[in-house]
Amino acid sequence: MSDHSHPAHGRISVHGDGVGAPSPDAVERRAREIATIAGRTPNEFTDADWDQARLELLGAQTNTAPEETEENAEVVEEWNVVASSLGHRAPRQEDDDNVGEQLVADGIEEAVHDQMLEARKEEREQEG
Repeated sequence: MSDHSHPAHGRISVHGDGVGAPSPDAVERRAREIATIAGRTPNEFTDADWDQARLELLGAQTNTAPEETEENAEVVEEWNVVASSLGHRAPRQEDDDNVGEQLVADGIEEAVHDQMLEARKEEREQEG
């Protein structure tokens, strides 16, 4: 939506309401809003609208499972699954200091989205 967006994080609030993990219905609602803002009817949302809605609400999804093929679907041998490591501390994100700034930017983007949606709805009411 703007140059300030950080696609690595999803929204924590949509239309002023807190959001957990958005459902497919929430993504579809957002895609319909994006179609409306673009001047199409809500039922004419496209795959691009869906992808944008998904990116806005869920953030960048980089943890997709690999495709299952005939070669990798076959179990060759059983593994004895025992943790050999206790793990390690994850490195601190560099942008943790800018969390407040990111929340403000996300709020501004959401407000702009809401304003564009309302403006488009008012235009349609005046036209028809």
